[in-house]
Amino acid sequence: MKKLLVLAMTASLLLAGSAFAAGARTIAPNATFPFGAPGIGSGPATTNNDDSCDISVAPAATLLLPYFEVDFKSPATSARTTLFTITNTGRLPAIAHVVIWTDWSFAALDFNIFLTGYDVQSINLYDIFQRGVIAPITATTAGTTVTTPLPTGNPANAVPAANATGNPNFQTVGAGAVATACLAQLGQLPSNYIADLQQIFTTGVAGGTIGAGCSTRLGGTHPNAIGYITIDVANTCSTSLPGPSYFSTEVLFDNVLIGDYQDVNPNTTTGNYAGGNPLVHIRAVPEGGQAGAANFPGTNLPYTFYDRYTQNAGVAALRTIDRRQPLPNVWAARFIQGGTTGFATNYKIWREGITIGSSTQCGVTANSALGMTELIRFDEHENATTVSGVVPVSPPPVVNLSLPETSATASSASLFPGLSSSGDVGGWMYLNLSHSGPVGGFTSPAAINPVAHPNFITRGSQNWVIISLFAEGRYSVDFDAAWLGNGCSAPVAAGATVGPVGGVPVCPVPAVGLTTNCTGNPAYTGTNVTP
Repeated sequence: MKKLLVLAMTASLLLAGSAFAAGARTIAPNATFPFGAPGIGSGPATTNNDDSCDISVAPAATLLLPYFEVDFKSPATSARTTLFTITNTGRLPAIAHVVIWTDWSFAALDFNIFLTGYDVQSINLYDIFQRGVIAPITATTAGTTVTTPLPTGNPANAVPAANATGNPNFQTVGAGAVATACLAQLGQLPSNYIADLQQIFTTGVAGGTIGAGCSTRLGGTHPNAIGYITIDVANTCSTSLPGPSYFSTEVLFDNVLIGDYQDVNPNTTTGNYAGGNPLVHIRAVPEGGQAGAANFPGTNLPYTFYDRYTQNAGVAALRTIDRRQPLPNVWAARFIQGGTTGFATNYKIWREGITIGSSTQCGVTANSALGMTELIRFDEHENATTVSGVVPVSPPPVVNLSLPETSATASSASLFPGLSSSGDVGGWMYLNLSHSGPVGGFTSPAAINPVAHPNFITRGSQNWVIISLFAEGRYSVDFDAAWLGNGCSAPVAAGATVGPVGGVPVCPVPAVGLTTNCTGNPAYTGTNVTP
């Protein structure tokens, strides 16, 4: 039986009987890792407690839905929508704090999902944008399915005491106490919220309630609602948004959440396909403990996923207080573009913005066009075409090599290098998406704490790339591109040798005037023939 545990605690945690009743496991951080010498490698270097900058599909403390799209103007039977699911893999209850961001990174709406141990909850974004329903209650009687929203405010008797105290890291006293805060959450959004969401996510213009007072644009213009979503483990139900106080008082570090999404387009004119993929799983390193830097030591990660929201905290210990793994900036992405079946490829790309947007901070225009360092397209004969955001002439010509914080862009778009003359319709794309480059731009915590983080004075921006292949209005698949360097890898300059970041060629390029490489084999010529 599906448990509808959104915005309030509506079922009791099984604390007695069976193997589930074993003593509660309180997770305590135990990560220790040295930083390597410059040029050798820096950052987490052990497998203790998954101490790594490598992103994988594993239980995490934050989930990222890099891109969503919702057609709230069409009937549900033909409307494109995005669904996502959150699962609590732990035996203790957990609170998932969900924030819905525009494609320019304005935090337009947040809500909370209370999950008992081993619980799962799905959300259909069409319900939110068209109906204003966070999660409907669905019941089937005599073959008829009836869907109604959760009530506005839930009855006090719906909260068993075991849930409010089942997780030792929950807030239990004061205004933020779970038993009080989670009951006050809405299940049905007011009509003015629905109108504001529809307006902001399609025109970028602030609403009368959401974004009220903002005179600048908060997002791009497009027919459908487009944005991204973050989901954090928290210690209470709140309306807080990412920032120093959010991380020091509410965010937890339990790596227990997993999630997935489905991008469904049943419209036979615009799509008639569907794809799905795991959400981006971002782990806390080290994991466990209560909220705040004072309770447990911080992380040795050189910077973190939420670095943009903590870099102005003014206190070195707070700069990496969220402990979340950073995301990579250099990617390799497969494409198919053309052929007899008319295959096409979209890249769903999430970028790390520069500025912060919330109800009190309107300036997100800079996130509408985030530059990139270099794009290279390789066909199936290793022919390369390229475009770079760095042009070594003065004055530099205008190169529109940019994307907003989140977008879905066809591989055939003018942004990307064109196909070679070989006639190949497939290959792969090298995406150096850092908009800061090897100098300037973001700085790591070394700027305020050089003793703890001596090797990361500058860093590239964070990114995520999803490949969406589709054809004939019948076939579609989504999967993650391959990152060539993890989130702790140093930024790569335009024009650098393409390959895994930090990797070493099996054998170096032959010296000038020589025709063989170091193994005596003929020099590689790029003719799609194995040397």
